[in-house]
Amino acid sequence: MNATPVEKKSFFKGLTGQILIAMLLGAVLGIIIHNTISPEAATAFSTKVKILATVFIRLVQMIISPLVFTTLVVGIAKLGNVSAVGRIGGKALGWFFTASFISLLLGMFFVNALKPGIGLNLSDVDMSSASEVAAKTQSISFENFIEHIVPKSVFEAMATNEILQIVVFSIFFGLAAASIGDHVKPVITALDKMSHIILKMVNYVMNFAPIGVFGAIAGVFAVRDFQELAITYFKFFGSFLIGISSLWVVLILVGYLFLKSRMTVLLKRIVSPLVIAFGTTSSEAVFPKLTEELERFGVKDKIVSFMLPLGYSFNLDGSMMYMTFASIFIAQAYGIDLDIGTQMTMLLVLMLTSKGIAGVPRASLVVVAATCGMFDIPIEGIALILPIDHFCDMFRSATNVLGNAIATSVVGQWEENTQIDEVSIE
Repeated sequence: MNATPVEKKSFFKGLTGQILIAMLLGAVLGIIIHNTISPEAATAFSTKVKILATVFIRLVQMIISPLVFTTLVVGIAKLGNVSAVGRIGGKALGWFFTASFISLLLGMFFVNALKPGIGLNLSDVDMSSASEVAAKTQSISFENFIEHIVPKSVFEAMATNEILQIVVFSIFFGLAAASIGDHVKPVITALDKMSHIILKMVNYVMNFAPIGVFGAIAGVFAVRDFQELAITYFKFFGSFLIGISSLWVVLILVGYLFLKSRMTVLLKRIVSPLVIAFGTTSSEAVFPKLTEELERFGVKDKIVSFMLPLGYSFNLDGSMMYMTFASIFIAQAYGIDLDIGTQMTMLLVLMLTSKGIAGVPRASLVVVAATCGMFDIPIEGIALILPIDHFCDMFRSATNVLGNAIATSVVGQWEENTQIDEVSIE
């Protein structure tokens, strides 16, 4: 009989409970501010309170570069040889591209089936709001994507938190270290200890998560009338939720297929990272926490340190689903008919151009705008989804975290089975 009160107490004292309370309080405060003061004052309040979220995300970004570098190098060095790196890397990329393709297809299916853009009234849309996003689309091209993969300076990559570039450098560094052998053990040991120090810093930073989530939610609700947005964008947002929910069902079913009953344990482990990603709209913000939880779940540190950085560059399932959904939605709103062949071409373009974008807020919009430009769909159409994008971003960020957690766990289990098979053969 004493078990129930203890569980309730531990939940509200725990990080997940505190974040959920912070989300609720932030929403209540934001709604009160929106309904009681002038729009100008509400905007000023929103700008100030969002500093709390900005500080939290910057604290996380502060430790991402050294964490990715140290854990990935140590992970590769522990794998021991190029063949092991190639084997795990092949499994990882195979999973990532399959998951991305399924996510894109789901987005394409639901936007065609539900047709949320058909019959939309464009007269009240503020097209000037899309100018900032549209200005960034010029940098999205296949040539720039290839150039973006390879860092010209690892220090510049670390300074700007370019995860994909850090991954490339770390892979070369780790393979070189593994090939030298015992002579490099002191360096690997030092990097290993450094990674544990950084993971300890994660615990300190995560204590600030509820405050950051409170600031993010309060800032949005202070300037957005959610009831009005929900009515105006009911068809778009409702259709998107159906699509993203279907993606969750697919991901979780695949997780159960490979992990069996352990999938339930994994879901319990990643509740806190999911809630943080949902509240801050940034899957990047939970990278360190997710690393810690997956290791606690039982995935070997060398697998986690290799898989997660790759996943954050190549496996953004929620963002992928949203990109096809939003791109075709804008075409529907402008009455542009896209045949299946064109849509499949768009899907492949999105598959390529989206790789390497970090899980940061609004990154998906830039890719959507660039894709629209390639297919002669008005880029200004981004203004249609900007008012509701923050709420969509909450769901797609959490989905990115779920997808990467499952991918890392499944590949980790595959590796365990591979090693068991190798031992039994010997």
